[in-house]
Amino acid sequence: MSTPSSYFEAMYRGAADPWHLAERWYEQRKYDLTVAALPRRRYRRAFEPACSVGELTLRLAERCDTVLACDRVASAAGTAAHRLRDLPHVDVRRLTVPAEWPDGTFDLIVLSELLYYFDLADLTDLLARATSSLDADGTLVTVHWNHPVPEHLRTGGELAEILTSLPGLSLTCEHREEDFTLQTFGRSRPDGSRPASPAAAEGLT
Repeated sequence: MSTPSSYFEAMYRGAADPWHLAERWYEQRKYDLTVAALPRRRYRRAFEPACSVGELTLRLAERCDTVLACDRVASAAGTAAHRLRDLPHVDVRRLTVPAEWPDGTFDLIVLSELLYYFDLADLTDLLARATSSLDADGTLVTVHWNHPVPEHLRTGGELAEILTSLPGLSLTCEHREEDFTLQTFGRSRPDGSRPASPAAAEGLT
């Protein structure tokens, strides 16, 4: 089964930022690399589930016209909303994915430190929703911890293999380190080919 919500609620009862996302250099560097891997300078509408206290959300807000961020834990969503209250183009909600996937489409979807908490049925559902709601020119970004953890059903490396096999997506960038795997994907054309890269579209290649 997927990791129950009680696990996350217990973590946040003990600390407002239980993973120390706002303090640890590892987390700060990983977020900077995540944003640096985005192939486009600007995005119209981004979706970031499992936003926690909003550290990555702050960086995404600099590159996006609008950002919808969410977390299943009310206190985490509340902390993120408070931190981002001066950014009117950022909307933070309490949502549980995949069941409460938002309406509409996005040209940026960020799945960070999230996918290994789902069993196969929920993971399949979530990835299907992400793929179907990604715009034709959109970017899907994933980044996950590589090492085994009791609460994780898969490692980052195992998730990377699943993601690269998804129909409708093409791997555009991959960054692997000892601790995490970062990947970006674009939508494939019906014939399986990839759309032109942003650089090619601008005549820079």
